[in-house]
Amino acid sequence: MNKVYLDNAATTRVDPKVLEAMLPYFSDEYGNASSLHFAGLDNRVVVDRAGAKVADFLGCDKSEVYFTSGATESDNMAILGVVEAIKSKNDNKKVHVITTSIEHDAILEPCQELEKRGVDITYLKPNKDGMISPDELEKAIRPETVLISIMYVNNEIGTILPIEVFGGVIAKLNKKRENKIYFHTDATQALNCCNCDVDTLGVDLLSLSGHKIYGPKGIGAIYIRKGTPLRPLVFGGHQQQGVRSGTYNVSGIVGLAYAVEILSDKKQQTKENKRLMEIRDYLIEEIQKNITDVSVTGGLKNRVTSNASFVIRGVEGESVLLMLSEKGIAISTGSACSSGSLDPSHVLLAIGIKKEMAHGSLRITLGRFNTKKDIDILIKELIPIISKLREISPLK
Repeated sequence: MNKVYLDNAATTRVDPKVLEAMLPYFSDEYGNASSLHFAGLDNRVVVDRAGAKVADFLGCDKSEVYFTSGATESDNMAILGVVEAIKSKNDNKKVHVITTSIEHDAILEPCQELEKRGVDITYLKPNKDGMISPDELEKAIRPETVLISIMYVNNEIGTILPIEVFGGVIAKLNKKRENKIYFHTDATQALNCCNCDVDTLGVDLLSLSGHKIYGPKGIGAIYIRKGTPLRPLVFGGHQQQGVRSGTYNVSGIVGLAYAVEILSDKKQQTKENKRLMEIRDYLIEEIQKNITDVSVTGGLKNRVTSNASFVIRGVEGESVLLMLSEKGIAISTGSACSSGSLDPSHVLLAIGIKKEMAHGSLRITLGRFNTKKDIDILIKELIPIISKLREISPLK
């Protein structure tokens, strides 16, 4: 069976060049980067160089980059760390946070935890394309607002949100305010195709993860602008200036840095995104041509080149996924992190998709190792699967 992987928003294959760079740090160069002997000091240099590569990509100082276990931890650090630091500094006075209703659960669940602790949270609602209005953001800001967290690219429908515009709105307001509003973006899905220069974006915190950019799982990073208050979530080792304790994952850090270095080739990335857009548009065209009652979710204008998501009337997305999997084809019905839930996607509900239609969602995400041939294989298998499911479906 020829396997076709079309779920790159969930995770990507490790690039062979990244793996090659990592391998020595599993065996030959195994020293603890906090040790003072030669094995430790050699690896500490490697970690520092990796931090410099990530910092160069983000346009910041390497002292502002902290390695984590992934974007989920980075997001939790940003939300819980900043708010708790500000609350403790201001004698637990009332504070307010703004986010959106289409965020990843790594943002929504820390916000829900803060609500239990008495923090007011505003969840901005998107339009049908998944776009958040800068005017609506500005209207939501209060005197007690301390943090705004808005994702850069939506992981389900691929919408690119105008983070730079939001950053400009916040910077303008901060000039007049007594208490600063800190701005965080989860850029996990954005690194492959969007400008992530933190000064251009106007962000104070930015989260990223290795396994979305052809690097390893279990490694990520967070950018924290100097002067941003943050209460650590992990204690017990004093690594990384005490902001994030724990033994350095040297092999993972090397892999993350090399993956970022590959993305730093702007000419190559422009070429790759053009290639992916051609495949994505071909995919959308073929699905709409061969399957009736199918709609693209989210707009195509402000969308990453790798993402195509649909709702198909008369089928359950989970059934389509499982039947395609039996044919060796991997796609998704939404975020991989919530695939154990039978509830319809909160993102699709937020953009106005009715509950019964949202159950028929498919997310197909392309990557570096996909070709047009993969789409032809998918379409060939998908057409009879949809027909078969509609014949037996009570959703007609």
